[in-house]
Amino acid sequence: MVKATGEQDTSKLSKKDYDARVAQLRQDLVQMQVQLKESPLKVLVIVAGVDGAGRGDAINTLSSWLDPRGIETFSFRDASDEELERPLMWRFWRSLPSAGRLGIYPGSWYTETLREELRGKKALVELDHELRRIRHFEKLLSDNGTLIVKVWFDLTKSEQRQRYKDYAANPDTTWRATSVLQRAIRIHDRLARTAAHIIGETDRPGARWVHVSAADPRRRNLGLGETLLTSFQAYLAETRRQKHPPLSKPKRIIALRPEGRERLRQLPLEHKLSEKNYEQKREKWLGRLHRAVTAATAAKRSVVFVFEGWDAAGKGGAIRRLVSAIDARDYRVVPIAKPTDEEKAHHYLWRFWRHIPRDGLVTIFDRSWYGRVLVERIEGFCRPDEWKRAYREMNDFEEQLVEHGTIVIKIWMHVSPEEQLKRFRAREETPYKQHKINDEDWRNRAQWAAYETAVGDMLLLPDNAFAPWHLVPANNKRYARLDILRHATKRIQAALESA
Repeated sequence: MVKATGEQDTSKLSKKDYDARVAQLRQDLVQMQVQLKESPLKVLVIVAGVDGAGRGDAINTLSSWLDPRGIETFSFRDASDEELERPLMWRFWRSLPSAGRLGIYPGSWYTETLREELRGKKALVELDHELRRIRHFEKLLSDNGTLIVKVWFDLTKSEQRQRYKDYAANPDTTWRATSVLQRAIRIHDRLARTAAHIIGETDRPGARWVHVSAADPRRRNLGLGETLLTSFQAYLAETRRQKHPPLSKPKRIIALRPEGRERLRQLPLEHKLSEKNYEQKREKWLGRLHRAVTAATAAKRSVVFVFEGWDAAGKGGAIRRLVSAIDARDYRVVPIAKPTDEEKAHHYLWRFWRHIPRDGLVTIFDRSWYGRVLVERIEGFCRPDEWKRAYREMNDFEEQLVEHGTIVIKIWMHVSPEEQLKRFRAREETPYKQHKINDEDWRNRAQWAAYETAVGDMLLLPDNAFAPWHLVPANNKRYARLDILRHATKRIQAALESA
């Protein structure tokens, strides 16, 4: 009945046979939910197909077979103003299921793509670019422990036309015989070609499409439930076969790109700047930055700052000076600490997607997604395969921001080991600074060489023309703060001029 390719059984299934199979299937599905709840797995079910195929009825039936406490259904209609003012995938990231839960999507990232193409708004090149983005998104989820089940309900043109007639002839179902369904019948062939292209471009390992005939509603409902069950069972079996060893702290950090570490070591740190010169230049650059941010706001261009650097490098002080040039209503500072239990139950990028600003606003991340390839890599909080693919995932994340029009400014604040030690001791000896130093800071310092290697890789592997790293010599705090003001101003101005 359910096949990825080839002929499908479209004969009608008797109510007796249907009820018998449903009884067993319901037991198996509830048992599946028990197993899911006790695992770190997330399950995502996408149900798509032609109008009149009965997606809503099938989903309602599946939901009635499951424990409602473990599922959530997400339907996406026309994007709201809030959603349009962020990258396309933002609205979908917010609705991803957490560990141990199942999310059902009658509408998904495919819905708008298909709808706009049929309206004639998308050229093939633009459509293929969007499909590439979808492939990357699904691979990212699949690689990080999400089971993606994609079901396409098939209905021939004649079956679709007959369904419309049946709806129109029955007083109880005339509300289903809509003009939308009439139009879908008229453009059935075009829709079929477009759907075949979309399915062919997005049918990949970890996110395969399964075709289910919707000619018989009973077979359709069973097909959806059985596809979910068999996909879950196969995924569990494969996971057990490829069981990863427990996480452990790496014994040695080996550079993937040694030249990145050399770039860091060669950064000159001897810059000096007197307080008088700093104050004179600071006001000039604060004014220029204010005008640049105001222009970005007027142009509906959002700005995302990423601040990374050594402990005690001066990130907090630099951020305070930076925001003094921005209207307090237009920016947010997001400090990144250890993930909460809720954040751990999602993909590691989930908590950063949540904070992406609307058009014209500014978000400043005090530490960021790069923790995946820094502290998580060094402390062994994720496996080598996870942090290695994170470079590609973060690059793709930033590319989506920039494509939407966001100006991404990434800053690494660099100090020497000697300067860091001096600042650590000053914090211990100064009462109002003692809250800034703890045992973890000293432990991180003891792993300077490991962090230096990881930072070097970070500077090169995801470094790109649309969101390059800017290295700030931060031994002299005044010089560092002024350098950041200058760089931020010039980056924003250049982005606005190139638009």
